[in-house]
Amino acid sequence: MDRIRIRGGNELSGVIPISGAKNATLPLMIASLLTDDTLTLENVPHLADVELLTRILGNHGVDMSVAGKRFGQDAGIGRTIHFNARNIVDTTAPYELVSKMRASFWVIGPLLARMHEAKVSLPGGCAIGTRPVDIFIEGLRELGATIEIESGYAVASAKGGLVGNRFRLPKVSVGATHVLMMAATLAKGETVLENVAREPEVVDLAVCLTAMGAKIEGAGTSTLRIEGVRALSGARHRVLPDRIETGTYAMAVAMTGGDVTLTGTRADLLPTAVETLARSGAAVMPVEDGIRVYRNGGGIAAVDVTTDPFPGFPTDLQAQFMALMTRADGISHVTETIFENRFMHVQELARLGANIQLSGQVARIEGVTRLKGAPVMATDLRASVSLVIAGLSAEGDTVVNRVYHLDRGFERLEEKLSRCGAEIERISG
Repeated sequence: MDRIRIRGGNELSGVIPISGAKNATLPLMIASLLTDDTLTLENVPHLADVELLTRILGNHGVDMSVAGKRFGQDAGIGRTIHFNARNIVDTTAPYELVSKMRASFWVIGPLLARMHEAKVSLPGGCAIGTRPVDIFIEGLRELGATIEIESGYAVASAKGGLVGNRFRLPKVSVGATHVLMMAATLAKGETVLENVAREPEVVDLAVCLTAMGAKIEGAGTSTLRIEGVRALSGARHRVLPDRIETGTYAMAVAMTGGDVTLTGTRADLLPTAVETLARSGAAVMPVEDGIRVYRNGGGIAAVDVTTDPFPGFPTDLQAQFMALMTRADGISHVTETIFENRFMHVQELARLGANIQLSGQVARIEGVTRLKGAPVMATDLRASVSLVIAGLSAEGDTVVNRVYHLDRGFERLEEKLSRCGAEIERISG
């Protein structure tokens, strides 16, 4: 099993290209099920979750082809993939595939909308919380679907097709917003979805669906209005930059000091995180084709944060920010409001010398003058990269085990950091 070894103490300096967003890519790929024409996605990152979803879509009969390298193109950045779901041969998403990635449950919406049936395994729990799919099921039922839970599967049908309706999400859910928006594009009549997620990835999906012929209003607000159409066509769409990767590398620079330009991204994708980083002592400024982040000489200030749906502080940056606060001057607090079990990185940060106390969903972090390298264990995707950030500033060697979590959401992390002066390497086996 691969590990990553980091020798801390180096400032970061240089340029890091930001990849396409994992959290946008997955629903965009699933949207290919809505049409029998070809959907072409540009800027698709090389990630384990993307590869797994290609297997899941292939099981439904989706044909995929990857465009070859072009002159002057970096082979590691931004693939172009063509998806064609002309012949959906299977409307079942089996447990052995869905159990490996929760987002694969989202195929239930497009399959119901286009094929009027779906049998999708329930995804079960995961390391950072249960994240139930009851909102998905309740919303699809409001659109006319009949859904029964049988032997661990959601067995759904919509004879004659889905029908538009008004539905208010009981809590903001990015996944449920994706699924219900996709399903509503082919429903008869108008659908109004209230209290929906406003994340940039939701807007990106709406932009792509609109290019395919969907009629969607309100993307980026708390209310979506979708007028169903008879069929969607193909389209070509470029995946937006990964705001979580952007924030992660920005925090790495704030942690180590230095000066790095993050290219191919935008500050407006993570406004609260940018403002929080600035309060912690890092300079963050927009530049042509990206963001410049630097911290030269000054210390790290303690800042309190509370995770919230967009435009609030992203839960997917909580672990990384906590790692930064372990070296802050003073006491900070991190409050997690999205997931009930997203502090599993705390005990691993403590192995590096961090001083963190937990009380329910609040972490109290008292900054220390130094961290010391040690073997640590990744527990989930975002927790694993927080250990990398901590290791970049720790004295001596830090070895991060179980880095397959990292490969789910960070493209060529070691290469990007090493190009900017980090001593980091992957150890295979």
